[in-house]
Order: sequence, then structure tokens, then C-alpha cells
Amino acid sequence: MKIKEIILKSNIVLKEKNIEDSLIKTRILLSYLLNKNKEYLLIHNEDEISKEIEEKFFFYLDKIKNNYPIQYITNKQEFMGFEFYVDENVLIPRPDTEILVEEVISIINKENKILDLCTGSGAIGISIGKINSNMQIFLSDISEKALEVARKNSEKLEVKTNIIKSNLFENINEKFDIIVSNPPYIETDVIETLAKDVQNEPNIAL
Repeated sequence: MKIKEIILKSNIVLKEKNIEDSLIKTRILLSYLLNKNKEYLLIHNEDEISKEIEEKFFFYLDKIKNNYPIQYITNKQEFMGFEFYVDENVLIPRPDTEILVEEVISIINKENKILDLCTGSGAIGISIGKINSNMQIFLSDISEKALEVARKNSEKLEVKTNIIKSNLFENINEKFDIIVSNPPYIETDVIETLAKDVQNEPNIAL
């Protein structure tokens, strides 16, 4: 199957299921599997795709069709202009959370000590540390699996962080200049009313 054919077919499949941004998700998935950028798809839209890639594509497309977040397939999410690793153990960072990071950056001093409470992927704290390298960044979460993701992002983005496993302030013994948090706040009985793709993110993070 040609690139243009697979994009057309899969876009129709997703649209029939009322999946938002169906064309964008189709192109992101194909770019990911081909390890090429989206411009490549346009220039080489007559190229044939290997049977192996085609099978993988439709395997993942079936997941997306059932509201599985594409970020958990590609393990990528951009936040504050940085590419973060994400998987099923963390909430996918949202663009509106960037406002929180921007607000912290606007008030920090040269060498503030900052705690990102309920850190998840580490997106908030790591972004602050990436933008201002003089900060002491602490990341805490109740989930060890989430902290593994945060560690991975700290290494990937080369930001030195201190990792603490803690249920809120239970194991926090330090003092901080700033505590920043985007904690789980959705009531359990409300989760089932959320968009289907959001429901597929970890309940502990919602």
C-alpha cells in the first residue's frame, strides 16, 4: 500500500469513530513507524510501505480507534518546547499546564529550591530546571512507575533532579522556596464522564 493510500484509508476509519484530529494522528503514527518527519510523507506519498510497517500501522490504528492515546504509542509529548517520554504510567502533559510553569519562571530567584509535587512525567519540574539551570529541582510522586518515567525524562533532558517517593508530603522533609503541583483532582465517579481517550490515562493520575 502506498503512503497516500494508507493515510486516506486510516483517516476515514478514525473519522467514522469520531476520533478528533484523525488526519494528524494518522500522520504522526506513520511518521513514527517510518522514523521520518511529516514532510517526508508529503514528498514520498507515492512510495510503497513494507508489509511489516503496514501491519504495525493497522495494529496501532485499531488502538487509536478505541481511544487509546497516540502519545502512549509513540512515547512522546511536547511540553514547553521540550520532548518528554510518556507511557501508560503517567498523565499526558497538557498545553494549559504550561501556564503554571510560566508563572513559576516569572517569580523565581536565582537559586530557588523547588518541589514538583505529584510530578508524574516530571514535565513541570524538569521544564523549570531546563529553562533555569540554577534551580534545585525535587520531584515527588506516590507512584514508583511514574517516578521511573520522571527519572528517564531527567536524564533525557539533562536536568539534575532529586527524586522522592511520597504520598503528598508524607516523606517530604525538606523546606522549599516554591512548591508547584498539578495533582490528581478528578473525583472517581466523574472519570467515566470524561473523554474516552482521557479515561485511558492512569486513574491514579486523574
